[in-house]
Amino acid sequence: MAKLFLGLDSSTQSLSAVVIDLDAQKVIYEKSLNFDQSLPQFKTKHGLLPDRDPLVKHSSPLLWAAALDLLFAQMKKDKVTLGKILAISGSGQQHGSVYLTEKTTATLAALDPKKSLVENLDGVFARKTSPIWMDSSTAKECAEIRKKLGGIKFTASRTGSDTFERFTGPQIRKFYKTEPKAYEKTAHIALVSSFMASLLAGKIAPIDFGDGAGMNLMDIRRKNWNHDALKATAPSLVKKLPLLADSGKVVGPVSSYFVSKYGVNPEALATVWTGDNPASVIGLGLTKPGQVAISLGTSDTFFGTMEVCHTDENGEGHVFGSPTGGYMTLICFKNGSLAREKIRGQYGLKDWNAFGKLLAQTPPGNNGGVLLPWFEPEIVPRSNKPGAHRFDLDEKDAAANCRAVFEAQALSMRLHSQWMAVAPEKILVTGGASNNPQLLQVIADVMHCRVQRIEVSKSAALGAALQAAHGCLTAAGKAPKWDKLVAGFTKPVAGSEIQPDKKAAKIYDKLLEKYAACESDALDGV
Repeated sequence: MAKLFLGLDSSTQSLSAVVIDLDAQKVIYEKSLNFDQSLPQFKTKHGLLPDRDPLVKHSSPLLWAAALDLLFAQMKKDKVTLGKILAISGSGQQHGSVYLTEKTTATLAALDPKKSLVENLDGVFARKTSPIWMDSSTAKECAEIRKKLGGIKFTASRTGSDTFERFTGPQIRKFYKTEPKAYEKTAHIALVSSFMASLLAGKIAPIDFGDGAGMNLMDIRRKNWNHDALKATAPSLVKKLPLLADSGKVVGPVSSYFVSKYGVNPEALATVWTGDNPASVIGLGLTKPGQVAISLGTSDTFFGTMEVCHTDENGEGHVFGSPTGGYMTLICFKNGSLAREKIRGQYGLKDWNAFGKLLAQTPPGNNGGVLLPWFEPEIVPRSNKPGAHRFDLDEKDAAANCRAVFEAQALSMRLHSQWMAVAPEKILVTGGASNNPQLLQVIADVMHCRVQRIEVSKSAALGAALQAAHGCLTAAGKAPKWDKLVAGFTKPVAGSEIQPDKKAAKIYDKLLEKYAACESDALDGV
């Protein structure tokens, strides 16, 4: 009998499903439902509700519940063998929060399959909408919490990150300050991930150590709620928060609602969900320290793994509990493809082949020329004032500027990941720009390690499915090793490996010092 596991990912704009056959080591089903298109009655745009305040970004938790019904109905229609699913896990967009009344526990335990989830959940919300990760309306609350915790360094060392507007703690504080009566009626505060897990389990589900670390409320080392952070955020908060637990831990059998309505296996297990970034760590195969993934997208994201917790005293990087044990790190560079495309457009290059040919005309290290391509306000390093900064670099020199943007991004990753104290042994690169061999060569040379391309569709949902398998087997006393579990699902693209050039690597070691000095000068001048 095939061992089938279902992974779900509730992202900003869609709900996705991946079913894996563990024995065959393959994905046997994928589906994704776009919220705007599939559920137009909620009137969202890109998964968001309209708001007059551009800083406020909310969505509807009922939207996510409706999407869960719709996706299961679609899987049933597609003849997915839901009756053979052994366990279900998931991931949710990080930081988003859901506010529930004391009625919730009884409601979840008695979900009526003759009604929709939306109908079943009538009256369980203390707050109709949920602030999500894109919300940046809590700068004042961030400052208040940060001050009470002793500043950026101490906030990061305690909770894994500095306070950020999108993080859940500041959002809870704002809710308490602006809607105290609604806060008082709130009996349970969930994350997107734990809310969705609660629907599947028919009971209030724990928050895992990965998503819990994205709240500014969890002690990153002890992996429990931090008393000082709770006190700095809102009164009686500990009573409103669920337990913390390992990702994939079994919560119980899947709710009879899904068994009766969609034919889900009555013995299928519902497990603790995690955040989309921690789930992607599994989906990309990052199970050991020294393994790094770089996602080259609109923004560039640097993922790493650590056994021992280190935090960034500058507050630029994030540390979350990893679903595989230990810790994962995340560093986000806003000017990713934004900057690469800006340079390509500036010099009228029609495609990346033309870009690469120009780049090849210049030597590694660019004769000391440095570009800081902060065309948009940058997250790492923090720079609110957009603009490109050039040092010993002629703006008219198209070839040098093409190389400079690649080198700047790789050097920035190396410089701003040093606090992790983990030298990468292998880097997996994904995203649109991973098809560019010149960029991958620069990354290999700067980072002193081999680089491989990986093409993983729906990495968060895949990670969730693998998490379900791990949780199920662990509960049965057959805990598998993570590296063996993910191996067949996360293979790099054949023939994609790029080795570092030793001569170029030495040049970049020297250039890194200059790059760091240029960053410092630019930031001092802002």
